Amino acid sequence: MLRSGLFRSGMRRSWALRQRVSEARSPGKRWLVAGLGNHGMPGTRHSVGMAVLGQIARRLGVAESWARDPRCAADLALAPLGDAQLVLLRPRRLMNVNGRSVAQAAKLFGLTAEEIYLVHDELDKPLGKLSLKLGGSARGHNGVRSCICCLNSSAMPRLRATDLLLDHIRARSQEPPSGL
Repeated sequence: MLRSGLFRSGMRRSWALRQRVSEARSPGKRWLVAGLGNHGMPGTRHSVGMAVLGQIARRLGVAESWARDPRCAADLALAPLGDAQLVLLRPRRLMNVNGRSVAQAAKLFGLTAEEIYLVHDELDKPLGKLSLKLGGSARGHNGVRSCICCLNSSAMPRLRATDLLLDHIRARSQEPPSGL
């Protein structure tokens, strides 16, 4: 009985999220932040991207608003960040095919590769080391490779830190739109 109540509550949250997605966009910028990892394997180094997204959701006050969205096979949460809106995405797929969820969410929200941030582990760096990479190759990371392939672009910034991510998005939100 409890399980069906939780299922219904999850369905309501998913419906509410779909309604918010389909509403008119606010005048601010929208960014997709995808935490790459293996769904159902928390606490592993390979799923650090999902853990970072959990921290971001807590800091932005949306940790309780995750909703499963079957259109992109992911859990989504929408969070305001100044004039911008962040779409937080945790794929419900294995790392090697996370790109499918990211690409489907990008299409759903009308975003380009440049408006997507990938948060993932970096086995070449020691634990606790932070870095920011603006586009480029996957460097052997299968989750990033999947995103590059599914989006047909390597332009996504890649981040490995909560503060660094939020500061970078705030700075980019203040830039005038390109092409004007």
